[in-house]
Amino acid sequence: MPRMIHETGIAVLARAPVPGKAKTRLIPALGAEGAAELQRRLIRHALTTARAAAIGPVTLWLDGGMEASCLSADVTVRPQPTGDLGARMLAAIAARPGTLVIGTDCPALTAAHLHQAAHSLSDHDAVLLPAEDGGYVLIGMRTPAPEPFADIDWGTDRVMAQTRARLAALGWRWEEPATLWDVDRPADLDRLAQAGFPSDVFISGRRSPTRFYAFG
Repeated sequence: MPRMIHETGIAVLARAPVPGKAKTRLIPALGAEGAAELQRRLIRHALTTARAAAIGPVTLWLDGGMEASCLSADVTVRPQPTGDLGARMLAAIAARPGTLVIGTDCPALTAAHLHQAAHSLSDHDAVLLPAEDGGYVLIGMRTPAPEPFADIDWGTDRVMAQTRARLAALGWRWEEPATLWDVDRPADLDRLAQAGFPSDVFISGRRSPTRFYAFG
C-alpha cells in the first residue's frame, strides 16, 4: 500500500443546523425542526469520523452559526467564503493543499475510507468518492486547481461526470476508491434507518411517530 502523505487535513463543509435553512429538501418529511436536528447529528457524526481517522487536523468550514454542543476542542472552525459550492471547496483545499474535503450528508463514510483516500493522494493528483446519485461525497487534491470546480451543475446527477471531464482535461491522475450513498431526499431516510444507526429521538415533523435513526 502506498505511504500516506504526511498529515492529510480533513475539511468538513457544513451548513449550520438552523430550522428552515438546513436540509431543506427533507423538511416535507421531517419538518423544519426535525431537518435541523438531523443536520446537527450529521455534523457530529462527520466530525467524529474525521477525528477517528487520525490522519491530520480537522477543520469545520461552517455556513452560519452553531451551538458549541456540535463541536469539540480539537476541531478548528472557519467561516465558509462566499460563492458557489465549488468556490467553497476550492478555498478549503487552498488553505491546506492535500486536504480531503467532505460534507455531512454521507453517514456511510468511515475512517477507513478517509485513510484510503489519503493513501490515494500519495501518488495521484486527486481522489474522489462518487455518490450513487451522480455527485461525490469526498474530493482531495495534492495541488489546488479551480478547473475541477468550474461550470459544474451542482446538485444534479451530472456533477461526477463533469468533474471527471475537468480532471481529464488537466491531464491529472486520480482514483475513486469507493462509491457511497448520501442523505439528501425523503426517500433516503428509510435507507438511513436500515443502515442501523438507532436513536431514541423522534421527529415531530413526520406524519406518524416513526423512530428516527441518526447518530451521536
